[in-house]
Amino acid sequence: MQSETKSRVDQLTSPAGHPVAVLRFEGDIASTSKEAVLGAYQSLPKDTARLILLDFTRVDYINSSGIALVIQLLIEASNAGQKVYAFGLSPHFTKVFTMVGITKYAELFPGEREALAAL
Repeated sequence: MQSETKSRVDQLTSPAGHPVAVLRFEGDIASTSKEAVLGAYQSLPKDTARLILLDFTRVDYINSSGIALVIQLLIEASNAGQKVYAFGLSPHFTKVFTMVGITKYAELFPGEREALAAL
């Protein structure tokens, strides 16, 4: 049974002093997750949210519809000139994200510390 997707936005500062918006997801990401994924992203102020981290640490499962939502988010961010990085994916989903081409739009990191250090 699919668990409800939850999301929240945190504001951090990179070691280089840049503001970073972190979208933290929890649960399963599927077609029913549109508001949690795209709604959270679209609520970010486009003029100040130039660097975005996607936190998948607490995501248990992502189906093909969920991957499509992530791709839509990444395309919107790319069109807005935003840089997106992702972390916390299981080895399986790191492989899936690489296979479907998500790494063309978002660099993947094992953890938050590594992702922040790259900004």
